[in-house]
Amino acid sequence: MPGRIRQADVDEVKARINIADIIGERVALKTAGVGSMKGLCPFHDERSPSFNVRPQVGFYHCFGCGESGDVYSFLRAMDHVTFTEAVESLAARIGYPLHYEEGGGAAPETAGRARLYAANSAAAEFYRAQLLTAEADTGRRFLGERGFDAGAAAHFGVGYAPKGWQGLADALTAQGFSREELLTAGLVSSGQRGVYDRFRGRLVWPIRDLTGQTIGFGARRLFDDDNGPKYLNTPETTIYKKTQVLYGLDLAKRDISRGEPRRVVVVEGYTDVMACHLAGVTTAVATCGTAFGAEHMRILKRVMGDEKSAEVVFTFDPDAAGQKAAVRAFAETRTLNAQSFVAVAPDGLDPCDLRLQRGDGAVRLLMDTKAPMFEFVIDQRIQGLNLSTVEGRLAGLSAAAPLLADIRDEPLRRRYEHVLARRLGEDLAEVHRAVQRERRRAEAKTDDAAPPVPDESPREADAPVLRVTVASLPPSAGLERDALMGFLQFGHRIDSDLLTRALGLAFQHPALDAVRQSIVAADMSRPGWAADAVTATREPYRSLGAELLTAAFPARDDEHAVMSTTALARGLVMRSLDGEKSDLLRAIQRVAPDSEEGRTVRLRLRELDLERQAVLGAE
Repeated sequence: MPGRIRQADVDEVKARINIADIIGERVALKTAGVGSMKGLCPFHDERSPSFNVRPQVGFYHCFGCGESGDVYSFLRAMDHVTFTEAVESLAARIGYPLHYEEGGGAAPETAGRARLYAANSAAAEFYRAQLLTAEADTGRRFLGERGFDAGAAAHFGVGYAPKGWQGLADALTAQGFSREELLTAGLVSSGQRGVYDRFRGRLVWPIRDLTGQTIGFGARRLFDDDNGPKYLNTPETTIYKKTQVLYGLDLAKRDISRGEPRRVVVVEGYTDVMACHLAGVTTAVATCGTAFGAEHMRILKRVMGDEKSAEVVFTFDPDAAGQKAAVRAFAETRTLNAQSFVAVAPDGLDPCDLRLQRGDGAVRLLMDTKAPMFEFVIDQRIQGLNLSTVEGRLAGLSAAAPLLADIRDEPLRRRYEHVLARRLGEDLAEVHRAVQRERRRAEAKTDDAAPPVPDESPREADAPVLRVTVASLPPSAGLERDALMGFLQFGHRIDSDLLTRALGLAFQHPALDAVRQSIVAADMSRPGWAADAVTATREPYRSLGAELLTAAFPARDDEHAVMSTTALARGLVMRSLDGEKSDLLRAIQRVAPDSEEGRTVRLRLRELDLERQAVLGAE
C-alpha cells in the first residue's frame, strides 16, 4: 500500500506555489512593506488588517489572533483537509507528479473531500454537455427568453439535468465514482427504488467556492409536471454549506478587490447575477437558497479588505419579504467597515427583468440610484404610521430607536438621529434621549446576562503564559529584534560567513535568543527554511518568531533590505567585539604589565582591533 509523500516532493510543491495566490483567493491582500502583504484575518473577525503574508518565505501570521503557518497549514485550516490532501491538491494544481515512499503511486482516493470535488466537477461537465441535447430545448429557450445566449451559458457553466432517473448516476459510475460517493456529494438521492438523480428536467447552475471548484448546484424547475420546488439546491455536504457560499463570488472576487470603490452587489438569484455581470456590474453575487447572514458577511469582509470606501449594495424587492430581508441584512452589515445600500429598481423589477426590458444601461444605472441601507430600514420600520399624529410619531420613535442604539460609532449614530428626527418630524433632543434609553436598556440586559465572577483567585499554576510579541519587547532589544527580522526574511541573501558569525552570538533577550537558536538549527539550503525555523522555535516564543518572519521590514525596497540586514549582522558582531574589548580594558588595569596574563590581554586587544577593522572595512 502506498505510504507517505516523499519529503522532497512536499518541499518542491511548496517552493513552486506562491502562497499569496492561494491566500489571495480567499483574502483581499495588498502590499504592506518590502516583500509583505496584508489583509483581514480569515481566522477571526477584525476591522483593521493584522493578517500578514510573506510570499518569498511562504508564511503567514496574524498579529491579532496569533494564527500562523505555511500554505499547507492554511489549506488544512480553511478547507478542513488532511496534510496529504493539501499537498495533493496543490500538486494537482501545478501538474506536479508526486512520489510515495512505499510503492511510488498515489494513494487510492476515497470518498473524502477530494472525491466530492471530483464528483461535482464531473457532474458539472455532464450537465453542460446535456444542455446541447434536443431534450434541453426548453432550457435553452428559458435562457434565451431572459437574454442569455450560448456564450453566457458557457461563461457561467449553466447546464441541463435530463428527465431520466439515472442519467447522471450512470454517467458518473461509469467514470469510477461509487453510489456512496454520489450520495455523499448530494448528486443523487436514495429511495425505495434505490438511488436516483437528485436533479431531473431542470436547468442547473454550478455553485463554486472562492477557488473556482464546483461544490454544489442550484436547479430551476422547467416543466409543469415537476412537483418539486421552483429552485432546488444541493443538500448540505462536507464541502457545501449554503450559509458559507455566495454564487458568483469566484467570478466577482477579482473586480471586487480591485474596484474603486470596492463594491459588492448582492442580488437574489442566479439569473440576476448573470444579468448584472453581462451588463457590466461584474461584482454581483447571490445567496444560495438562504437569507444573507453572518457567514456571508465574513466572506465578503475577507474579499473586500478593510477599505472604508467599500460598499455593499443589496437589490431587494420592495415587497414585504424584501423589506424583511433588508432588515436582516442590515443587522449583519453593521459589523462591516463599509457603507451598505439598498437599490430598488423601477416598478420593483429584478436585475434580470430590468436588463430585458430596459437594457444593460438600466442595470448599471441602478447602482447610482441606491439609498443608504440605514435610511431604507428606518423607512420600513415607520412605514404605515400616521406621522401627523403624536401617537404615530411616538410609535415610529419606539420602533426605530433600537436600531440607532445598536450603532457603536457615535458620530454615525448622531447623524442618523438627525435623519430619524427629520423622518418623524420630532425634536432632535427627544430622539437622542430615546436612543440613549435604548442603549442603557441594552447594556443592562448585557450586565444581567454576564456570568458571575468567581470569588476565589486563580492558582499561580493556572496562570496563563503571557505571549511575547514584537510590540512587548523593550527598546534595548531593538538591534536583536531587527536583526532576527532581517535574518528570517533575507538571511539567505547575505554573506553566509557573516550570518553564521552573527547567529553564533548569544542574545541578551531570552525570547529573541530562542528564535536565534531555531535559526541556527535550520537548514538554509531547503526551500521554506525560515518557516521551518519558526515552527521549530520552542514555546512560548514560536508566535514571536512568526511575527518577526512576517512583520514589515523597515526598508525602501528589496535591495536596501538586504543591505540593512547585512548592516544589522555587522552590528551584532561589533557589539560582541566592543563588549569583549571593554572587559579586557578593565582587566588590564588589574594585572601586572609584564605578567603572562598581561601579555595575553594585550595580544587579544590587538587581535580585536584587527577584527573590528576587518568588520568595518567590509561595509
